[in-house]
Amino acid sequence: MISQPMATCKSAGERFFRYYHRYCVAPDIDVLFELLNAIHSLNDKLQKATSENFFACPEFTALKALRNLLHHEAELIHEVRPLSVADLPIMSDVLSLCLVPRSLVERAIEQLDKKRRSQDEEAIRSTLKWYAEVVNINPCIFNFAVHAFEKLRGLEIDLDGEEYAEFERSYQFEEDTGHSHYISGDIRCHAGDVDAVLNSAFRKIT
Repeated sequence: MISQPMATCKSAGERFFRYYHRYCVAPDIDVLFELLNAIHSLNDKLQKATSENFFACPEFTALKALRNLLHHEAELIHEVRPLSVADLPIMSDVLSLCLVPRSLVERAIEQLDKKRRSQDEEAIRSTLKWYAEVVNINPCIFNFAVHAFEKLRGLEIDLDGEEYAEFERSYQFEEDTGHSHYISGDIRCHAGDVDAVLNSAFRKIT
């Protein structure tokens, strides 16, 4: 029989992969908000159950900072714009983008704990994808999911649920075929400047 903290951690892991799956299938700001909260909860429950955490993971640092800002100022979530790559004249190894105003991310950085600010700011700036006045956070989200999967598997925390099983199958396929589990999130443009294209796309749906 597993302990209560471990059972709670297991549930938090399964909840994260449910929201991650929903976000990948049909990204919108409501699911994003729940996903960010699920990431925060998973770290908390993992630490209580195992003394392990994601604090050394730069993707977690970036998403935690964004989550904390949106948690305290929930109206800002409406400034976030999920977009399909298919709707834009760009090419990427991701199917969707999630554009956030640069000013919003800078605001999240300003609210970092002073003791860790320089370290955490470096993680945020290197993990997110910056394009002029907008920032794409999706590569950070997708790569964090890999870190979470590997951490939980390494700790032998067995998760249930079809969403987790689907992620596991995809991970194993990449393993078998020699593909990287992580994405670059880099964007190439059919014509013109990437910064201009993304900024224009963001303004059109603002």
